[in-house]
Amino acid sequence: MILGILIQKEARELLTTAKFSTTFAVCSVLILLAFYVGGTKHTQAVSQWEASKAENVRQVEGLTDWMEVRSQRIFLPPNPLEALVTGISSDIGRTADVRTYGEIAPEDSRYNEDPIFAVFRFLDLNFIFQIVLSLFAILLGYDAISGEKEQGTLSLTFANAVPRSTYILAKLLGSFGTLTVALIIPMSLGALLLPALGVHLSPDDWIRLGLVLFTGMLYFAAFLALSIFVSSLTHRTSSSFLILLVIWIGSALIIPRAAVLLAGRAVDVPSVDEISDQKATYARQLGKEYINGMAGFRVPEGIAKDDIQATLQAFNACMDSLGEIRSAKMGAFRGRLNEDRQNRQRAQTRAAFALARISPTASLALATSALAGTSVRLKDQFYDEATNYRSTFTNFLTEKTGTNIGGRMIAWHTSDSDDEEDPEPIDIQEIPTFEFRNASLAESIEMALFDMGLLGLFTILFYAGAFFAFLRYDLR
Repeated sequence: MILGILIQKEARELLTTAKFSTTFAVCSVLILLAFYVGGTKHTQAVSQWEASKAENVRQVEGLTDWMEVRSQRIFLPPNPLEALVTGISSDIGRTADVRTYGEIAPEDSRYNEDPIFAVFRFLDLNFIFQIVLSLFAILLGYDAISGEKEQGTLSLTFANAVPRSTYILAKLLGSFGTLTVALIIPMSLGALLLPALGVHLSPDDWIRLGLVLFTGMLYFAAFLALSIFVSSLTHRTSSSFLILLVIWIGSALIIPRAAVLLAGRAVDVPSVDEISDQKATYARQLGKEYINGMAGFRVPEGIAKDDIQATLQAFNACMDSLGEIRSAKMGAFRGRLNEDRQNRQRAQTRAAFALARISPTASLALATSALAGTSVRLKDQFYDEATNYRSTFTNFLTEKTGTNIGGRMIAWHTSDSDDEEDPEPIDIQEIPTFEFRNASLAESIEMALFDMGLLGLFTILFYAGAFFAFLRYDLR
């Protein structure tokens, strides 16, 4: 009963303040703007993706021989949620030229097309949660206790039989509930804006979006509890605000970046240039072996010297064999180098994330990007899917041409008649289609669950600190 009365009192007082009106207005505008910009950006991305696929088809239109199809360009499809939680989706390459040989190197990141966004980044929900909501949590909570003491209302409140534990809980629930209920309005309007902009979400996407918003509110609750905690440790609002500002700068701006630097020092990862140089050196060595093997070709017994077609067929078979050997050796060498670098890079990433999770801001970014499918895992998923597609594409061309295109050097064509009709164009619809499978909803939730739990733990710990600090607080 007393708790409900105190929560209502806190909500009424908060609703009548200028800082709440300002907070609500700014958050509402930014949230709606993030949904609008994200929806517009996704619509443009889909149009560009469709245009790129159409252009890729035009590149092979009119070809009459499958031997002329040497590569296929694949594209990372736009994810509607990446417009709301960018993650690394704009930093990684979104297209790849898949050949039957060689290495896959994704390229054409969004920031490569629009470098200005690499400087200022996109306005998305992560930015609003990380920067705006955390600052507003500080503004709402920095004077929760110390401010009331300065105004003299704290001692008046406890002139009645009010338990301190109930009072501090009402402070947190009243502030959090009031702003949360208020923010449901712009969030709901923003979600309804997406279909109007032509962004169609699947049922799983709606669940992901709901979990992203829920994670953002967990983050807000953690900073609000922290603000009340600090306010319970100080007796002046100026001191409380200054301490919270320093903590916010460290949490939002310094700790995540420092974690990356420390992890880079702790785990050495060879650069891409170093790996490329080793690959190029070994490729030159294999090239010499390939040429020596070609020079050592001898016409097999049983083939007449004047049978040019049979000789060329035997030569091409030899080149196929040499090409397969070269590809196998290069693939194995490349695989060892890539695997070693990936293992080191993953160890470095794990170390960076472990250190960064000291900050609630890092936990928020990791959880929301995992839920939206834009985490660091996206880069590896695209590469793995592209590698799997290359196997499918290579097998398809081998079946169509009857040879390993990467190893064959000479094609022989004979015509029984000078009046032979023009060959029919190849059916490009037969080319295997690249299908990208992002993490499932269950996998995304599993990846985000730990960081969501950390945000909940931060909230509990900060509230516990506020609770015990207020039990010993001097009300005079």
